[in-house]
Amino acid sequence: MESRNLRRFLRRISSTATWKMRLVFWSGAILVGLTAAIFAKAADHANQLFEQALAMSPYIPLILTPLGLMLAVWLTIRVFPGAEGSGIPQTIAALNTPHAERRDRLLSLRITVGKVFLTLVGLLCGASIGREGPSVHIGASIMYVIGRYARFPHHYLDRSLILAGGAAGLAAAFNTPLAGIVFAIEEMSKSFEERTNGTLLTAVIFAGITAIAVLGNYNYFGHADAEMELSVAWLAIIVCGIIGGLLGGLFSTSIIWTSNRLAPFRQQHPLVIAGVCGLLLALIGLISLGQTYGTGYQEASGLVNGSGTVSPVFPYLKMLATTISYLTGIPGGIFAPSLATGAGLGNQLAGFFPQAPVAAIVLLGMVGYFSGVVQTPI
Repeated sequence: MESRNLRRFLRRISSTATWKMRLVFWSGAILVGLTAAIFAKAADHANQLFEQALAMSPYIPLILTPLGLMLAVWLTIRVFPGAEGSGIPQTIAALNTPHAERRDRLLSLRITVGKVFLTLVGLLCGASIGREGPSVHIGASIMYVIGRYARFPHHYLDRSLILAGGAAGLAAAFNTPLAGIVFAIEEMSKSFEERTNGTLLTAVIFAGITAIAVLGNYNYFGHADAEMELSVAWLAIIVCGIIGGLLGGLFSTSIIWTSNRLAPFRQQHPLVIAGVCGLLLALIGLISLGQTYGTGYQEASGLVNGSGTVSPVFPYLKMLATTISYLTGIPGGIFAPSLATGAGLGNQLAGFFPQAPVAAIVLLGMVGYFSGVVQTPI
């Protein structure tokens, strides 16, 4: 019995089909990691270009942001349909649909190009968006397209490719392989299928190594050394969890409610919506002294490291700016802006815990708010 199982195992690992599948996953994961790393560098450069324009005059966004968002929406509709939004809902839809034609409309190289290019356009004009959600869509698209060229006969391999590609995209974007694996289980698949175990882990590892080779081994928000006494920690966790969760849930609910109400008008007048939203973003940026533009990475990183400050209304203005950016329909994620909002909230709540390090409360605020937004606490 054991010898028979051994022979089956040896046949399985030495078969041409098995090695073909492995090569597709490995090469796809490397390409996902490389794309995510280049995307990260380009997004940082786009943020810097906008900050340079802002340094010339704080009033430039009053013209640049509405016109830039109108251009991005026009290109999304005319050239890159299907690239709108964060990309995670599209990836989940592609993962769950049994129809190959629908999956092809949700995941393609055209959408990959549009996702990268239009997210960069949004950052260039000051939209409050991130690249992490789009990286999931990009990773799933790249892996799926490579799998289609390989012509795998089984449906479950398409699902495995999408799941592994999305996880690899997130892992490369944050330089956190474990986060990619947990995200795939908790957010995208809702279950851990045995046959995707090895492929998922391998894809995430290859994508992570590739991203590290390009970007270096870095911490996304820097490093914080903060400790709390248990007597303070338990109360801080409860307060940050409840307030952060409520505010994060309110943000998600407001996006869904407002999107549904605006949907008919946005279908008829998408450029008008984009222009009005762009003007509102510029006005919020003026009120916040420029802190609500872009990903919010600098603000969050400064608060985590203890080297930055934000105004008391920053988390609420950032939340509003992210909602408005999402309503335009341009490609762009909410991960980084949500973490920035949570950091601002934690910084505000730190005043109620004078005995605790500010950085520790900032991190709890990020965790509480982000968990409320995405409703995936792990």
